[in-house]
Amino acid sequence: MSNVVLLGTLDTKSAELDFVRSRLLAQGLSVTLIDCGVFPAASSAADIGREAVARAAGHDVERLAANNNRGAAVIAMAAGAEKIVAELYRDGKLDGALALGGTGGTSIAATAFRHLPFGVPKLIVSTAASGDTSGYVGETDLMLAPSVVDIAGLNRISKRVLANAAGAMAGMVAAPNLQVEDDAELVAASMFGVTTPCVTEGRRLLENHGYEVLTFHMTGAGGRTLEALVRNGMLAGVLDMTTTELADELVGGVFSAGPGRLTQDGAARVVSVGALDMVNFGAMDTVPERFRDRNLFVHNSSVTLMRTKPDECAELGCRLASRVATLSNPVTVMLPLAGISAIAKPGGPFHDAVADDALFTAIRDGLKGSRVHLVEMDTDINDPAFAGRAVSELQALMRTGTTS
Repeated sequence: MSNVVLLGTLDTKSAELDFVRSRLLAQGLSVTLIDCGVFPAASSAADIGREAVARAAGHDVERLAANNNRGAAVIAMAAGAEKIVAELYRDGKLDGALALGGTGGTSIAATAFRHLPFGVPKLIVSTAASGDTSGYVGETDLMLAPSVVDIAGLNRISKRVLANAAGAMAGMVAAPNLQVEDDAELVAASMFGVTTPCVTEGRRLLENHGYEVLTFHMTGAGGRTLEALVRNGMLAGVLDMTTTELADELVGGVFSAGPGRLTQDGAARVVSVGALDMVNFGAMDTVPERFRDRNLFVHNSSVTLMRTKPDECAELGCRLASRVATLSNPVTVMLPLAGISAIAKPGGPFHDAVADDALFTAIRDGLKGSRVHLVEMDTDINDPAFAGRAVSELQALMRTGTTS
């Protein structure tokens, strides 16, 4: 019988947790209920009580309650829950993990669930499941479901949401195991809408040579996840054609991956400058006032692009070069001199030869004296010839550590 670990704070969510537990039991599952509240529950009995959770983190739950410091209590109970959940998984007593809560409960559950292996079903019904959830999800397959109403009592809305969550968890843990061929070497590729033809062709060529390709959308989370895979040694190579997140990091766009982008060792890389012509914002009315007189382009109703200026491009070139030059694994940098995105080619709305030249010059200067191989081609980034050369370079780096 599959076992679901159900996590929450019984001092505030007792009725809701009881309801979810009953739904899971009705679907033939066993349930381990973990109480992460610091105050005694009005009703319900946990399988793993609040005392054990606090103790796992080196704390006394009564002292946590007496201190009346909610932030400290959440941090302590999250640390304890993480250890207990990991132990249950190691002992074969966790087939899926489900939680419900507000921001505090979501923080506790996310801390506990994020470290479960990829593929283990993990779901949190949360009041915080709209907006930016990256702080909870991180670079994992943790799922957050909006609670719609606050998790504060059972009503016709909350019952439906919680029943659906229990049903979803039951379906995930009961689904037949997926048999995945894992003999092929893994390669990651970085893509954006304006570099899709390049990466699609690159992926086709790599797959024809027997590689399995993981494509990531460079929206901040994509870059962080890619770097985490490199750091964890899961990749043979990276077809890093799209480095647009650097522009958002520099200028203040919404798709920054942070300062860790292009810094992790663990795989050969071919790096290009795809979409460094743009900074990303939301809908047009969300673009900061200070940028309203810049070259703006409506990509769709939810995304507005801003052309990077020459001084910004020069700094981006410096950053890209300095980061890849410090990598221990072999790297090739490729420059598409006729256009760094689909809309930066001659005649396109973001064509700016001066800005592109500032970018290219900074990269050339920054790579002088380094071990990084530099390739320049008189094509735009989406020319099939550019993708073909990038794949050849990456294959050579993965095979021998030297360029083609």
